[in-house]
This record gives sequence, structure tokens and C-alpha cells, in this order.
Amino acid sequence: MKKNSMKVLITAGPTREAIDPVRYISNHSSGKMGIAIAEAFAERGCVVTLVLGPTHLTTHHPDINVVPVVTAAEMFEVCDKLYTETDVAIFAAAVADYSPKEVAAQKVKKIGDTWSVELVKTKDIALEMGKRKAAGQVNVVFALETNNELENARAKLVKKNADFVVLNSMQDEGAGFGHDTNKVTLLFKDGFVKETGLKTKRELADEICEEVMNIK
Repeated sequence: MKKNSMKVLITAGPTREAIDPVRYISNHSSGKMGIAIAEAFAERGCVVTLVLGPTHLTTHHPDINVVPVVTAAEMFEVCDKLYTETDVAIFAAAVADYSPKEVAAQKVKKIGDTWSVELVKTKDIALEMGKRKAAGQVNVVFALETNNELENARAKLVKKNADFVVLNSMQDEGAGFGHDTNKVTLLFKDGFVKETGLKTKRELADEICEEVMNIK
């Protein structure tokens, strides 16, 4: 394998935001798509760092540096540290938008019929890194939408200063969480829109990788 000096930072998987030592807030992301993208870049000889949230999946590719994290804050901290020296950043993780304001030291006992947990907004990793984006850097942002998909994805493309957005729709059969296949729409900052059709996540990873290479 021919090595190159391109440094690629990829976030993948969910985050877990603790409520108490037993309970947490999370989502259904497995990290499968982000792991496939990491492997696609590594097989092209890139220097790949995979910031991976809590999932039963991993990669055994010898050229991928896996940094395991649990919370949105931990994922942000790693990206904050590495982004400046990164050539390509792929924000594929399903990061919690909110986290409990306070984490109970002990398991919260069942007391009444209702239970309210105050949440506070987490740092938006893709947004913050997009603000720091320098000439020559490429940012790719994932968007999972359930309604007004194209409109919301275009807004995210601009707001997060991305080169293109990978739009997942929960409306597409065989796509999204829990599948080996996926179907996405790529929205580029020049206005070009590309629909991939249903493919394996590894096939899509190669396609996303090639689109990044075309920009670089």
C-alpha cells in the first residue's frame, strides 16, 4: 500500500450522556458507516484517526488509530485537539444534541409518576470545527433527517461550512440505523446534488472517499 501524508479525522458511532450511574441518553447509531469510511481512507494510504463512540463494532485495520470516547464532550475534546493538523474531517457520528445538566452520583430511585431531567446543549462539533476551517481543509458533515430533508441538509451545509453533506433519510427502506446498506444524497457547496442509490455501506464509503479526493 502506498502511503500518503493526508491526515483524516473521522467521528463515528453514538455518544452516551449519563443521567446517573445506571441510565444514559443515547441513540441507535452503530458506527458502521463511519468505520467503513475510515477503512476506505486507510486503504488509500491516508493517516486515519477514528474517534469512535460506544459501540460493539470496531475496526481491526492496522493503519487506523482508534480513539474511543463515550460522551459528546469527550468527542469534542479529541476533535478540538486534532483538527488544526487535519486535512480532511468527516463528521459521521450521531452526537447527542443535549446532555443532562447534572449527573446523579447514585441511581435515582423511582419516586413518583413523572421524572424531569434538565438538559443542556452540547457543543456542536461540526459547527465549531467549521468555524476554524482553513484553506485546503475539507469538511464533510452527515445529516439524518425525517422531514424537509433537502432544505435542512442545505441549511446545515452552509451553517457548518462543509464542502458537502451526506444526507440520510429515515424514509428510505434499507437505509439508516441497523442496516448493512445505505442510501444517501450528497449535497455540495456549489449546488450539485448526487443521489447514490442503495449500496452497501462499504461501497458508499469508497464513493464518499473518492468525492473527497476529487476536492483535494
